Amino acid sequence: METLTFEVVGFHGTYHAILGCPCYMKFMAVPNYTYLKLKMPGPRGVIIVDTSFQRAYECEVECCEHTVAIVASTELVAIQERTAEEPLDSKRPARSFEPAEGVKEIPVDPSNPDGKLLRISTIVFSK
Repeated sequence: METLTFEVVGFHGTYHAILGCPCYMKFMAVPNYTYLKLKMPGPRGVIIVDTSFQRAYECEVECCEHTVAIVASTELVAIQERTAEEPLDSKRPARSFEPAEGVKEIPVDPSNPDGKLLRISTIVFSK
């Protein structure tokens, strides 16, 4: 018997433990990631630690959903900070559908000046 010390990390993932090369050498274990198996010698033969492909897939989907939620929440915080810094335009009426400035009106049909107008923004947005 031998005592092993592990560090426990609270995260959700496909694996319950992440073992490195020194651990594999100590246990004389052989991981096979294709078949989701870990084989090592035991006192009464080969010990096989395995899981199902369905369970591995469910864990991966859960991890992806968790990651998307974290990214979305950090992006939401960044958007909230940006919008809080932008001052409101007090010159523009609250219920106006008219553009404030930077718009050019062009007739849809140049041969008919009494026709409809097309409004094009002249403001350049940069990333």
